Amino acid sequence: MAVVDALRNAATLSPQEALERERQSFAILRASPESAALRHLFFAERVAAKVDRSTGATDIKTVGVIGAGTMGRGIAMAFANAGLAVHLFDADPEALARGLDAIAATYGSAVNRGSLSAQTADQARSAIQPHSELPQLADCDLVVEAAFEDLAVKQSIFAALDAIMRPGAILASNTSYLDIDTIASATRRPEAVLGLHFFSPAQVMKLVEVVRGAATAPDVVQTAVALAKRLGKVPVVVGVCPGFVGNRMLGARNAELVDLLLAGASPMQVDAAFTAFGWAMGPFAMQDMAGLDISWRNRRAQGESLPVADDLCAAGRFGQKTGAGYYRYETGSRTPMPDPEVAALIGRIAAERGVVTRSISDREIIERTLYPMINEGFRILEEGIAARASDIDLVWVHGYGFPRALGGPLHWAHRQDLGAIVASLSAWHDETGKAIFQPAASLVALAQSTSNRETSS
Repeated sequence: MAVVDALRNAATLSPQEALERERQSFAILRASPESAALRHLFFAERVAAKVDRSTGATDIKTVGVIGAGTMGRGIAMAFANAGLAVHLFDADPEALARGLDAIAATYGSAVNRGSLSAQTADQARSAIQPHSELPQLADCDLVVEAAFEDLAVKQSIFAALDAIMRPGAILASNTSYLDIDTIASATRRPEAVLGLHFFSPAQVMKLVEVVRGAATAPDVVQTAVALAKRLGKVPVVVGVCPGFVGNRMLGARNAELVDLLLAGASPMQVDAAFTAFGWAMGPFAMQDMAGLDISWRNRRAQGESLPVADDLCAAGRFGQKTGAGYYRYETGSRTPMPDPEVAALIGRIAAERGVVTRSISDREIIERTLYPMINEGFRILEEGIAARASDIDLVWVHGYGFPRALGGPLHWAHRQDLGAIVASLSAWHDETGKAIFQPAASLVALAQSTSNRETSS
């Protein structure tokens, strides 16, 4: 709107007056919270890419990707788009063929949309060579494993890679949750092992969590960061813990979602509270889009369960792809519609658990989701899993859709009343006893120091 005003002023006012109005508008915008947030992210990206450069980075020319599923083929395309030679491996010939077909379809769609020329698409597609024998990856400079999230499977893959890869090759896992150090222990070269956690779709999403293991060599980390930048990604170096930075905080953010539903909130109300905050999409619409069956399968493999979500999946409601999840979807539509069947299901589960439903405010929804996420971010900093608060902000803006105009969760928190956040967390901890609400020591200390400064001023 400021640009529109400037254009109108240029056409209707004298040059001097139009310039004066433009300068006034610029000064107002520069002082806005949105401007501060975007400048924060600008510098955060540059700081995050600075790692130990005491040793040089390796020049990566050929990469191997293990697994031709959704993540594997996305990672392969990300490398091919950057001009690298890619060797895509899958032990299942049919899965490999499906992966290649999906890659061709993705490039074809890009050409049809006009986002890629036919020549560029052909070059990228031809850079991806399929293989069904693991030794065919032996000469690669880097191999990224994108197999199932099963520790035993990943350890067996890394043991096999260790036996065939040349000295100096880097072995990376795309795991989103598992322990990189345990994976590295399956090899005789733990210094060459790290995590490269891409986000789906990997050829589009900008974030890469570069997971530094206990034994990962500095030059390997530096090489990974340089490679991610070459791919046009935003690399953020993180340490080893369950879920690393992004998924660990996501777990804290989503921990109360089911209880909010059982207490009386609807999926649509929760999603509306999120979009009002600034998210492009709420958590339930997002889960429907991603597919509820994926996390359901993971829970069953780990012997875990989740009310409501598991019941939806047991009924064949996997989200958009089946026309029903937390919402229902008309044929060919992606517009979520409230479903009385889901409301009845939630009500039945609440009654079985003796939960008395009540009116839930949007404020409560934010306090029980966003505040635990922020709290977990402070814990991550305390543990040294992330080097800087700005690194956490980058993870959430580029990997999980936190509103850019708010600068990331920790930047946003620093602009709020931290004392009020601590008080809310403490109150919910007293009521529920849940660890996610126990205020982090560093958050409490920062809130106290901020209060003391404001009092003295």
